[in-house]
Amino acid sequence: MTFKILTDSTTDLSEKWALEHDVAIVGLTIQLDGETYETVGENKLTSKVLLDKMNTGSQPTTSQINVGQFEDVFKKYAKAGEPLLYIAFASSLSGTYQSAVMAKDMVLEEYSEAVIEIFDSRAASMGEGLLVMEAVKARAEGKSLTETVDLLLNLRSKVQTYFLVDDLNHLVRGGRISKAAAVIGSLASIKPIITVQADGSLKPIAKVRGKKKAQAECVRMLLENIADERAVIAHANAVEAADNLKELLLADGRIKEVLIEPLGPVIATHVGPGTLALFGFSTDDRE
Repeated sequence: MTFKILTDSTTDLSEKWALEHDVAIVGLTIQLDGETYETVGENKLTSKVLLDKMNTGSQPTTSQINVGQFEDVFKKYAKAGEPLLYIAFASSLSGTYQSAVMAKDMVLEEYSEAVIEIFDSRAASMGEGLLVMEAVKARAEGKSLTETVDLLLNLRSKVQTYFLVDDLNHLVRGGRISKAAAVIGSLASIKPIITVQADGSLKPIAKVRGKKKAQAECVRMLLENIADERAVIAHANAVEAADNLKELLLADGRIKEVLIEPLGPVIATHVGPGTLALFGFSTDDRE
């Protein structure tokens, strides 16, 4: 029996791609200049508007998806008798995963036969997106929900993520890294590289002088143990830098396909304008 795939707006997958591949997206919300904005649907806040506002001094915040929202979504699938796989934003970065777990328990009290599988991606942005893409591929190949979860469990620790941020204060403000960790990036010429660890938390792992050298170091780290021919770049209004990263990746020869996606508004809120992110699967488990 086939199953439905649900994810959230932190994956940074486009809604067009999601629609084409039968993936539903539930959205976190953003508070910006006294207003609350959706991140999915016709009236969503775009990354461009958000980043333009941040460049003029706005300090947006994000809110997790609450239990009631998940309960409504899960009930819809339970009523239809459709098994559901929800691939969630890293539990160490948001309370969204825990909200889903609580909602699942509530729905199962009413619909005891419902099949709702909640998978902690322990990833963010297109790191989470890569896992969704693999789930879609597995479903298309006829794998069951259980087989797909087993596959994702094997792949989860292989997801590599490197964020190159212009200003660590956005991550400090959102509580995603400590003030002490941000000290390494306090000098304008020093570019900190941040990775997502095995538990889904963020860790600054390198500081490189100059943007071009920092980009080259991100590429070097990704390629060190690259497992396949695909890499993904995400950026926050940094098109030229993203194109440069793509050239560096393709020049190596091991990478044959590079996807470039804009960072969605939720992730952009926390990393800020100018951010670059690089993703791929590794042969080794992340630490």
